Amino acid sequence: MAAATRIPEAHEPLLGQRDDLNLPPEPREKIVVNLITGKRQSPRLFGVSALLLQVQAALILQPTSTPQQKQLGTHIHYGIQLASILCFLGAFIVIEINKRGHPHFVSLHGILGLLTVIFVVLQALVGVAQYFLPVTIFGSVDGGKRIYKYHRWSGYALLLLEAALFLAATQIGILAIPTWSVVLTLILILLGLGTRIKKRKLGLGNH
Repeated sequence: MAAATRIPEAHEPLLGQRDDLNLPPEPREKIVVNLITGKRQSPRLFGVSALLLQVQAALILQPTSTPQQKQLGTHIHYGIQLASILCFLGAFIVIEINKRGHPHFVSLHGILGLLTVIFVVLQALVGVAQYFLPVTIFGSVDGGKRIYKYHRWSGYALLLLEAALFLAATQIGILAIPTWSVVLTLILILLGLGTRIKKRKLGLGNH
């Protein structure tokens, strides 16, 4: 009958029942929304991207020596930092959306996340003020330059806070992040940055 009418015949599958594979199509809108508000993927994607951008922003400035290199490196630094801030805010917003109806900032990861977002924004504002608005904010160009040392110190302190944030994320069951992988990654990052720190720029010596 099926051959005569050219109607495809549904055969019994090897596993399961007939029509088991006739699933309703997923709405495209739902897939797009899940990419943004997914409980697992999006916060991790935003967070890892933010940390990567923070590290790259620091690496851009470390080898600069001539005035031209410093100027170019600073502009690239601020561009990367802006992207990093957007990623941090994205992770924060997605988590808050997913936690509607649940307590906020009760876990160590949640508290560190809030502190990190605040610290990142303040760090960026100080950096913009000292470089682009030194006379307006600090009274003179030299006044802005005197803040550089403290800005660098606070930047490395911020990186340690972010490391603690990622370690705390491994204790969140729903994220399913292996602790060993985060520890190994953070050690490599800190070693890579630490070996390129110039003590003179931190006020620790002449070299």
